[in-house]
Amino acid sequence: MSRDKHQLTPPRLRSEQLAAVLHFIAAALLQLFLLEPTHAAEAKPDQCGLASVYSTLSEETASGQDTSVNDRTAAHRSLPFGTLVRVDNQENGRSAVVRITDRGPFVSGRIIDVSQVAAHELGFSELTKVCLKILSIPENRPSGEY
Repeated sequence: MSRDKHQLTPPRLRSEQLAAVLHFIAAALLQLFLLEPTHAAEAKPDQCGLASVYSTLSEETASGQDTSVNDRTAAHRSLPFGTLVRVDNQENGRSAVVRITDRGPFVSGRIIDVSQVAAHELGFSELTKVCLKILSIPENRPSGEY
């Protein structure tokens, strides 16, 4: 009888096995509570406000680049030129990724002007409520910018 009872008892963990299990649990808890969210919907926005649409004309921007209504570009007051930003339309859930090439908008309450193509992708033609998530900032930006 004691033999059967002994066979049903799980083997004891050695100290190195126990340490490995505890390390795994600690890493999982750190990832769960301290690291960035794993889903875009969980990511906190960097800025929210109103977006408007750029002019329909192609013209030179503050960065020196010529804009085209077919480019996914945008104007922002302070983000460095070349920054990639995901713009999320809060009214319909659509998103677009744009590159900052210009300064503006200079109208109170507006946080970004987007190109015609980006506005079409976002599903609006005048103004809409958006939230911005910075995806990348160029490495060669002057110090003190955003």
